Amino acid sequence: MNPNLQHHTRVAVRRGAVVGRRDFLRTATLASLGASSLNLTDVLTASAGELRKRGKACILLWMQGGPSQFETFSPKPNHRFGGGTKAISTAVPGIEYAENLPECAKVADQLAVIRSMTSREGNHQRATFLLHHGYLPMGGVKFPTLGSNVAHQIGDDDLALPSYVRVGRRLANGGSGGFLGVEYDPLELNSAKRPPDNTVPPFSEKRFERRLSLLNRLGGAFHANGGSEAAADHRKLVDRAVGMVTSPEMEAFDLAKEPDASHELYGEGDFASGCLLARRLVERGVPFVEVVSPGWDTHQDNFNQVGELAARVDRPTAALVADLHDRGLLDDTLVVWMGEFGRTPQINGRSGRDHFPRAFNAVLAGGGVRGGQVVGATNEGGNEVTDRPVLVEDLFRTIYHALGIDADHENISRIGRPIKLVEGGAVVQELFG
Repeated sequence: MNPNLQHHTRVAVRRGAVVGRRDFLRTATLASLGASSLNLTDVLTASAGELRKRGKACILLWMQGGPSQFETFSPKPNHRFGGGTKAISTAVPGIEYAENLPECAKVADQLAVIRSMTSREGNHQRATFLLHHGYLPMGGVKFPTLGSNVAHQIGDDDLALPSYVRVGRRLANGGSGGFLGVEYDPLELNSAKRPPDNTVPPFSEKRFERRLSLLNRLGGAFHANGGSEAAADHRKLVDRAVGMVTSPEMEAFDLAKEPDASHELYGEGDFASGCLLARRLVERGVPFVEVVSPGWDTHQDNFNQVGELAARVDRPTAALVADLHDRGLLDDTLVVWMGEFGRTPQINGRSGRDHFPRAFNAVLAGGGVRGGQVVGATNEGGNEVTDRPVLVEDLFRTIYHALGIDADHENISRIGRPIKLVEGGAVVQELFG
């Protein structure tokens, strides 16, 4: 490969067609690189090759749908709303988790459970947006998602891997780079079990270089005919794509490189593979990885469903925390386990629990957070927060604090408006005591 190509350091190929500018971007890219045989709807979103400068990283374990706090980290075994779920002892005397999380219970000394998260958003789309951005949707402003802000703030332009990787089911309101630009969009992988699609050029090196040259000429012509913004975005996408697919760091996505002991530690399943990939990526400097576990919207058959869902995430979550600790990475890697809200204390007529943003859980580990503790509490039935309410903006400010990021930093939106990473809120200082 021409050494000059290795200076391209970011990738961001978007999914989907939008009339005009987006059509040009994807059509010109695929035509010039010879990828006309690819299925455009399967082209993955990818992001900047921004790698962490100060050794910090965040892994977000996202429980899509809203996990029941009662069947995970806040059991109420002696209450009529408890649903029969038993509590089990953990590695920390006096702290109990639900019986569905026996492996997490073993690493409770590394986990800090916030049992007093509270919000007003009980709609999936709006709550997902809020818990990914720290803001609610606002017309005319395309807020960057948490991962994009982290990549922007602590990323390093010198390496080729994406700065923000999301693994698992696509999240409609999970967010993008917003007004920060396409280079801070996430690279979205449907599965960690195979490398990103379309990252091996289907022809020779020389032909690849000729097609890049053709693409440059096409972009120049488009720029000259009034498409300057689209051409600039397109150039960014191509530069990052080239940098990624030509980098030896791509082997980070190959889980076959891991010894059998690692696969045994994390267990089986898509979420387990996602957690293992997350460790491999942060180990190589990627500052933000999100792993999605779908299916937590348990309006019916809550207890059986949560039992199955928890079984998929319990071992991988505990393994990730233990693995990061054993490798000396946990102090600088913040792990966050959460969903968009919790579930109702009341059990509905279908043996389910409905949306409940008034009191729910978030769990943090690493990144300077003191494990082995519980922050906040709810009343006997779990209906109300009775101690140390934590708002979404408090959580976001806490995450940025753990990563060494100034939450009051202002970005300028494309309409010239200064927007802080977090508006209001306060760091949950107990987590760092």
